[in-house]
Amino acid sequence: MSFLHILMIAIIQGITEFLPVSSSGHLILLPNLTGLQDQGLAIDVAVHVGTLGAVVLFFWRDVRLALGGLPRAMTGRIDTPGSRLAALLIVSTIPVVIVGFILNITGLTAAMRSLTLIGWTMLGFGIVLWITDQKGSSDKSAEDWSWRDAVLMGLAQAVALIPGTSRSGITITAARALGYERTGAAKLAMLMSIPTIAASGVLLGIEVAGQADMQTARDGAIAALISFVAALFALGLMMRLLRSVSFTPYVFYRILLGITLLTIAYS
Repeated sequence: MSFLHILMIAIIQGITEFLPVSSSGHLILLPNLTGLQDQGLAIDVAVHVGTLGAVVLFFWRDVRLALGGLPRAMTGRIDTPGSRLAALLIVSTIPVVIVGFILNITGLTAAMRSLTLIGWTMLGFGIVLWITDQKGSSDKSAEDWSWRDAVLMGLAQAVALIPGTSRSGITITAARALGYERTGAAKLAMLMSIPTIAASGVLLGIEVAGQADMQTARDGAIAALISFVAALFALGLMMRLLRSVSFTPYVFYRILLGITLLTIAYS
């Protein structure tokens, strides 16, 4: 792969992974719209590792709290803030793991990689995000996360396996609909991404284990580093902007891109 190709993939993944605009949709669109070859699973693993590192670093205080409470949560002792956070993250991850497994064994994952579907999901879920963001209340903060809300947000996250939906977008939409204020909704969506991205990376890693050569390893290392920097930048910018700006700019982008894709698909 050329450096330019790696750079494009890593920046797209890094910036879009945590913004509510669908990273998978953009990565599927890249070869469709540019004629470039698909980057392959090894590079997918690498950019996932990069974005995972970025979100862990950005929310390290919460990650450390959850990791410290994980042993107690695994033994059913949900009696500390750390064990509670760890247990809630586990609960919210179960739906996407189950649905992802079903989609993989049935082959539906590959069947959903189309411009038409991405166009409709980009447009439709963008409008849903705008409605919930504008109409939703802001009575809850991230510290108010409950078992019920973790389950509902987890079910919403599973919907993001449909390309173009956006994992962060649909979980933020669910959080806003449940009454979480904007920064709290975004924070919960980002924390939920950690076990989800980790699980996805492990599954992809198993598929490519033993197949990568030195060139692929070098390309992967470059892609991981670039996606890490891009994701860290995007995360910091979004969390700062949410203190004074709504999700409307992302909605406008989704609608514009969705209409463009549908125009191309149906022309």
